[in-house]
Amino acid sequence: MERGGIGGDDEEAAAAPKHPQQRYHAVESQDRAVVQMTSMEPGSSTAAPRPMKPGTNLSIDPRTKMTSSNGHAVPNVSQSDSKLELFGFDSLVNILGLKSMAGEQPQATTSPRDGEDVGITIGCPKENEPKLGTLMGVFVPCLQNILGIIYYIRFTWIVGMGGIWQSLVLVAFCGACTFLTGLSLSAIATNGAMKGGGPYYLIGRALGPEVGISIGLCFFLGNAVAGAMYVLGAVETFLDAVPAAGFFQDAPTVVGGTTISTPSLHDLQIYGVVITILLCFIVFGGVKIINKVAPAFLVPVLFSILCIFIGVFSAPGSDAPKGITGLNMTTLADNWSSDYQPTNNAGVPDPKGSIYWDFNALLGLFFPAVTGIMAGSNRSASLKDTQRSIPVGTLHATLSTTGMYFISIFLFGALATRDELLTNRLLAATVAWPGPAVIYIGIILSTLGAALQSMTGAPRLLAAIANDDILPVLNCFKAYEGSEPHVATLFTSFICIACVVIGNLDLITPTITMFFLMCYAGVNLSCFLLDLLDAPSWRPRWKLHHWSLSLIGASQCIVIMFMISWTFTVVSLALASLIYYYVSLKGKAGDWGDGFKSAYFQLALRSLRSMGANQVHPKNWYPIPLIFCRPWGKLPENVPCHPKLADFANCMKKKGRGMSIFFSIIDGDYHESAEDAKTACHQLSAYIDYKRCEGVAEIIVARSMSDGFRSIVQIMGLGNLKPNIVVMRYPEIWRRENLTQIPSTFISIINDCIIANKAVVIVKGLDEWPNEYQRQYGTIDLYWIVRDGGLMLLLSQLLLTKESFESCKIQVFCIAEEDTEAEELKADVKKFLYDLRMQAEVIVVTMKSMEARTELSAGAKKDPEEEHASAQHRIKAYLSEMEETAQREGRPLMEGGRQVVVNEEKVKKFLYTMLKLNTTILKYSRMAVVVLVSLPPPPLNHPAYCYMEYMDLLVVNIPRMLIVRGYRRDVVTLFT
Repeated sequence: MERGGIGGDDEEAAAAPKHPQQRYHAVESQDRAVVQMTSMEPGSSTAAPRPMKPGTNLSIDPRTKMTSSNGHAVPNVSQSDSKLELFGFDSLVNILGLKSMAGEQPQATTSPRDGEDVGITIGCPKENEPKLGTLMGVFVPCLQNILGIIYYIRFTWIVGMGGIWQSLVLVAFCGACTFLTGLSLSAIATNGAMKGGGPYYLIGRALGPEVGISIGLCFFLGNAVAGAMYVLGAVETFLDAVPAAGFFQDAPTVVGGTTISTPSLHDLQIYGVVITILLCFIVFGGVKIINKVAPAFLVPVLFSILCIFIGVFSAPGSDAPKGITGLNMTTLADNWSSDYQPTNNAGVPDPKGSIYWDFNALLGLFFPAVTGIMAGSNRSASLKDTQRSIPVGTLHATLSTTGMYFISIFLFGALATRDELLTNRLLAATVAWPGPAVIYIGIILSTLGAALQSMTGAPRLLAAIANDDILPVLNCFKAYEGSEPHVATLFTSFICIACVVIGNLDLITPTITMFFLMCYAGVNLSCFLLDLLDAPSWRPRWKLHHWSLSLIGASQCIVIMFMISWTFTVVSLALASLIYYYVSLKGKAGDWGDGFKSAYFQLALRSLRSMGANQVHPKNWYPIPLIFCRPWGKLPENVPCHPKLADFANCMKKKGRGMSIFFSIIDGDYHESAEDAKTACHQLSAYIDYKRCEGVAEIIVARSMSDGFRSIVQIMGLGNLKPNIVVMRYPEIWRRENLTQIPSTFISIINDCIIANKAVVIVKGLDEWPNEYQRQYGTIDLYWIVRDGGLMLLLSQLLLTKESFESCKIQVFCIAEEDTEAEELKADVKKFLYDLRMQAEVIVVTMKSMEARTELSAGAKKDPEEEHASAQHRIKAYLSEMEETAQREGRPLMEGGRQVVVNEEKVKKFLYTMLKLNTTILKYSRMAVVVLVSLPPPPLNHPAYCYMEYMDLLVVNIPRMLIVRGYRRDVVTLFT
């Protein structure tokens, strides 16, 4: 038997004895992994699974397969072989299933046909690039980005301008900001697995895709511009060290009798563009090359810093300028206070300079010297252990550089006079041991290394944003797994070159500062929100963190932004807001379970608990319709709801406020129809989104429509968020389609609503209901017969808020028994409507006028008198048939399984009442675009068939009607 085979070669497998317990299940397309197991001998508990040799085929007997409850093939093993047989899954861990939880896509498997030979192979794992540890993956990139050009050519100048004590405050302020941000970053990074994208991934998953992309793109711009800053610093140092390399010569500046020459702007532009292009080629080589080059950049940098400290302690040298006094307490005291002076564009003090400095301006200049803490998280996809490397590497780099800055302030402040600090741009190189050349090399390598890290992290950040597929406009920057983001790298290089052409270091740094501070504030706010919500999934391993620290860090970032420049802050926030608005409009949905959604959820729960189940005051009452989608009538199978039902649901909301619940019922057994219900629910949700109607979809399975409705009307909703109005279509086709079950179901639904204290709105003429673009002209007529808590009045007002009905007027019809009561009733109703702030014309109809015969309008399709006679005839025939059946079977009158009582006098009276009400509506409401009328309750123990005849007589010849029944609560109030 070869090593790696299951049961040996094909010949051995054929010769092996067949046991009933030996079964192999076919690979289904739904399976996430192909798990190889050797069959176990009966009674054996120690047989271990052996790996299969790649390429080995197993013949599967289709007769040996069983089908589990979920439709997958499962092994047909005895109880002695598997104790997990009851659960219907294998005892081995599905490794690919676990990977899918981390966001990785499992390889698709093929589903063989029964009876075929199945080639079951274990593919060799894909060779991935070696992952990075804490030192090379986080600490070194952070250190390279932090130790940049600002320390070498601006730090001594900052000490001279702000003095020692303000420089200490400056470093402490900026260091505290980055340290607190590092704590927040560590907490989020240790809360779970982290994909590529660094801070964008953290912010986006915590605050949502809109906030994540807006801050992520700004942070990308900050990294790209930072690359230009580092390139300019390297070129400026090179030209200061080798002035003869310049092609252009600017006029020198004379300060205090000392001539100071600065590099030409054109030289900075030329050399800067060339170096940016060269760095771009290195970045194109990928992370492997950058990781090999990184130590070559960092080691000389650390050595140059050591040389600076050695030179400071050994100063002054024999050829040192007069301004370098060496470490001296008198010099330290002289440089303790600040001395802000105007400078030219090169930063050289000049009484005629156009740039004026203060603490806020120094803050904007120095802050890029503490940025770079995100360099490790930017490369999170390349880290071996993000949850350990990001906190350890980031915080160590932050504390190390901040401590070095504190020490350097005292050393530089005691080393040279203020004039020397302000005029000698390369004072660190002047005092360095053994000579300036070491520092020049260190500066150039430091800035180039930082530029390389920025140009490496920025494209990967942009590619991570594009890979999330939220903004289609960024699709060109996508980088597939295992490939380099070449297009994003080219775009980053273009931005760097554009900033290099500007050529002014002091103009670029405030822009970088704003973008970095915005990102830091986003990280702190993300951690603060997650910690405040304290969701079950929030379990960071980093314990040196508290929500108050995150809040202080976020506040500090915002304060620093406004201290540096109001203008830059407003522009940066405006840019982020524009991106946020664009993502909201054009972006695709990205449900990442962000903190805002969790905050909304907790706020909703808290509000619901505070409301309890107390009765809602009429001033705060909102309609929450429960919309019955397909109670009757025929619709195409792929149409989940009547196309006009959502239009009507929107008419019941004021300015889009309120929630609708669309529900439908599937007849059948739940176990058999559960999947059909899920599919129908998905289709209904898509319909609601298409109609832009705020609502949710619910599909239930029940043995009958009445049982399903009775269940949903009891359990739907929570507390005061339960539906309060049931909306359904009037069953106009029940007689035409001979749907004999509709009358009993219709009455059952109405009675259930009355028992459950739900209002009812029945829409007749739904096919002719106008959409939002069909403007209506005419009146909205209310036949206010039964007190309904003001629901009919409220519905008419809600209709007027829609563009379709805003040109209509309201007419309220009241019925008086005697003519003498008409004027008094009219005055009372007018006063009531006035107090309700409703503008409506009140019309009183007396019983005497209702008795008068009404001439039919030209548009009437049917004669009400003839319909009345026909209804009487049909009811008489139906009752006669019921009586014959009851006599023949020797039982009382039964309909739909319940006993009914027939009172022919009441039947005639009800028919006559509906006839007169219908003729009255036709007389006064010929110009009405919609008529609202009170819904008569079904008479107790009355045949359902008779009630449907009453309703048909009420709605005849009326194209659009809302039949409304309120409930035992007022929905409008007179009081403010």
